[in-house]
Amino acid sequence: METVSSHTHESSSSKRKVIAVVGGGLVGSLNACFFAKRGFDVAVFESREDIRQAKVVRGRSINLALSHRGRQALKHVGMEDTIISKGIPMHARMIHNTNGKRSPIPYGKKGQYILSVDRANLNKELLAAADTFPNTTLNFNHKLHDWSPKTGAMTFIGPDGQRKELQADLIVGCDGAFSAVRKQFLRQSRFNYSQTYIPHGYMELTMPPIDGDFAMEPNYLHIWPRNTFMMIALPNLDRTFTCTLFMPFEDFEKIRSGDEVIRFFQKYFPDSIPLIGVEALKQDFFRLPAQAMVSVKCSPYHLFDKCVLMGDAAHAVVPFYGQGMNAGFEDCLVMDEIMDQLNENIAAVLQEYTRVRVPDDHAIADLAMYNYVEMRAHVNSKYFLFRKYLDNILHVIMPKTIVPLYTMVTFTRTRYHEAVNRWHWQDKVITQGLWLSGVVSAAGGMYVLVRNSHKLPSISAEHLWTRILTSKRF
Repeated sequence: METVSSHTHESSSSKRKVIAVVGGGLVGSLNACFFAKRGFDVAVFESREDIRQAKVVRGRSINLALSHRGRQALKHVGMEDTIISKGIPMHARMIHNTNGKRSPIPYGKKGQYILSVDRANLNKELLAAADTFPNTTLNFNHKLHDWSPKTGAMTFIGPDGQRKELQADLIVGCDGAFSAVRKQFLRQSRFNYSQTYIPHGYMELTMPPIDGDFAMEPNYLHIWPRNTFMMIALPNLDRTFTCTLFMPFEDFEKIRSGDEVIRFFQKYFPDSIPLIGVEALKQDFFRLPAQAMVSVKCSPYHLFDKCVLMGDAAHAVVPFYGQGMNAGFEDCLVMDEIMDQLNENIAAVLQEYTRVRVPDDHAIADLAMYNYVEMRAHVNSKYFLFRKYLDNILHVIMPKTIVPLYTMVTFTRTRYHEAVNRWHWQDKVITQGLWLSGVVSAAGGMYVLVRNSHKLPSISAEHLWTRILTSKRF
């Protein structure tokens, strides 16, 4: 049995604390940078191989939309500019109708955009950044076997099947929606946990470049909303688009042959067929089965003063608000801010982290569920588009009073649950305002009518009522 030794630099008062980060994905590798920057000894354990050396990158590849919260966290560890230089700005949604008509809906004010970034490249960059700290060790092909919530003792199974042990002062679980670290939490009293699979799956298709350039306008998030399902497309640096089809599993199961795929696309996404290619569509559709999407909520996020869950391990969300990664990155930033406030007193920090973060992460989980309905159905509604337009105008006129929900979530660090509360309040005020202006307009119209009634041809009330009834369309 081997023991994974931590760096043993002695400080003048005591040995440096050892932080074990379980999971070397996006949130784990960013967390390693945050903790290493503070001077802790950081050991990262990832069950898969080093993504930087992998020939084939396995795992989820839904393109990511980086926005303000994620950028602020990256900025804190000096990574923002590197990542932005490898992202593609998307200034608006581009809505594709079945008749081929396309209409943009801007995300925010002029100059505001979200960035399409490649998950694998981002992960590689963050691991490389963590690796530059002398007080960090990266351990790949290490699977968590067991850990003690009381002592912080951890056992891993290494690449050679050997058991490795580590004594950690703090265990940070960043090992995804199906977290191995979280299993210990489930054994504890008063730990709340729920997971919900939505009835929709997702499938990825690639839209290749045409004559060496993007097949569609690159600076948009393209959406084909079809009420109960939808397709989206995000641009990549290699000038391809990654198209993701989100649809109920039962609808995926109805499509069994290449010809059925083409018929389905001809009916719902006709403009995409020449861009993806008939043969490519027939092949790509059956390459992998549709993948499931899960939403996870739990609380508290910490166990004693020994462990904390962050990222998807604490709050996996469905991908429809583009906030899964941003929320995970903001976890790192919030933890860092609380570390400052409470002078790195870990027991106090973990309690405060749970208190602050749980309501926010639960709010974004709910918003992501809501936004799926908005993306696939509401964007087809005239009233929805009118309200988006009205909200943006009111925001320009009263920037501090009315802030669209999407703006609060995507372009500010307003706490998620506060953004939701404010959205409900604003919605109520604007709806009442619309009703009021409707009533005032109707009353004004009636007043003008009454004032000028002597100029109108005489007509009996009974005759008028009959006319109204016959003109009604049922």
